[in-house]
Amino acid sequence: MLVLLSALSCKTYNVLEEDKASQNMQDFSFDPSYQYRIRKDDKITLSVWGQDDLSVGSVYGIYNSNEVYGKWLLVDTNGNIEIPRLGTTPVIGKSIPELKEEIKNKLKRWLVNPIVDVKVLNKEIAVMGEVRNPAVIQVDKDQNTLLELVSKAGGFEMYANLQSVKILRQEGENVRVTNIDLTKMKDVPNQNIILHPGDYVIVPSKKSKDFDKRISTIIPFATVTSAAAILIGLL
Repeated sequence: MLVLLSALSCKTYNVLEEDKASQNMQDFSFDPSYQYRIRKDDKITLSVWGQDDLSVGSVYGIYNSNEVYGKWLLVDTNGNIEIPRLGTTPVIGKSIPELKEEIKNKLKRWLVNPIVDVKVLNKEIAVMGEVRNPAVIQVDKDQNTLLELVSKAGGFEMYANLQSVKILRQEGENVRVTNIDLTKMKDVPNQNIILHPGDYVIVPSKKSKDFDKRISTIIPFATVTSAAAILIGLL
């Protein structure tokens, strides 16, 4: 554990103190233009109205083509998926509306006014720690509030340290971390921040009050999963 703490501290900066938790909220402020961008290992379904042979996991009609083509298209390490008739298609970094429009335009070679729907199956937010039902929760929306996700996890447990709720978010090669104090009731509307798919929420127990003095706003060269494992270990 000491080795882990040492390795973590030598790669971090901008240490958060408990009374400065709210100063970092602009990094997680509401962005009305935010759209989820497709990532490696995402599971994608493709629905083309009336064209079961072009669909993979289609949401249209009685038959959803799962029996023939599988339930989803997996984004490979090169950022591509294999679409029936269209072949290898780069998708990584694209928003859902962008990909839908691209596929629709390509299908116009064979179809008149194709109706296309694309869905990412693994848009999820993990809620961990002192909640009644810790879980990885599937979300359909790109904008989800903190209290909405906590509610889906059954609410806070008795020993939840509401002064030190942690949010982790992947930003390229780094993981950004912020601390939220939900005991300041007059500031709850501001603290009920917007979460995006891929975020982690960690609710520590009250015994870890001094943890904020060791946590930073950035954990370079980590993934959200590994950063969450580090934080859980420290808790």
